[in-house]
Amino acid sequence: MIEDLRKSETWRVFRIISELVEGFETLHRIGPCVSIFGSARMTEDSIYYSQAYCLSKMLADAGFNVITGGGPGIMEASSKGAFHGKKGKSIGLNIELPLEQKPNQYQEISLNFRYFFVRKLMFIKYAMAYVIFPGGFGTMDEFFESLTLIQTKKVERHFPVILFGKQYWQGLLDWIKDVLITEKTISKEDMDIIHLAESPEEVFEILKEHHRLFWKDS
Repeated sequence: MIEDLRKSETWRVFRIISELVEGFETLHRIGPCVSIFGSARMTEDSIYYSQAYCLSKMLADAGFNVITGGGPGIMEASSKGAFHGKKGKSIGLNIELPLEQKPNQYQEISLNFRYFFVRKLMFIKYAMAYVIFPGGFGTMDEFFESLTLIQTKKVERHFPVILFGKQYWQGLLDWIKDVLITEKTISKEDMDIIHLAESPEEVFEILKEHHRLFWKDS
């Protein structure tokens, strides 16, 4: 009977609840966070890897905690930068995957998730900003979901969504303008949600503009 219950849809609900509770209890008092996304396939010789490290260290030095997916590539670079920072912590939200997701060693706070949607909730619930480095389907999934939640006002506050790397993202932005706006499937004002940055310093300027009270109090 117990074994049958563990294989049932009802038992899955309990696993989902346990992930939600653990995430809320771990993160709700952690302080200001920035969620950083990017490809798990980026290696240490990539310019984006070094920039992700630099940005995360700057964020941690300024008192931000850095949330990543906890894996390799851009996630590792960001975790490492936060780990070496002075004030903020490196937070890893790990996911069980058959490929690519091997937890990096720079996580000071680590959570493990079975379900993508629970993990994605933690990314957005505690973020003061999203920084999107070059990546693949998973990275773009996080990017477009954040736009949707802000556009539909399903998040409590408007936070900046920052694409890092103009050369990588410009083609996508051009397509959005040329097709989506032209066809009126989104409005011109929806583009105001998106910011484009080429350096960690540019990211900081965007954060300062959106979160002046944090910078004043820190």
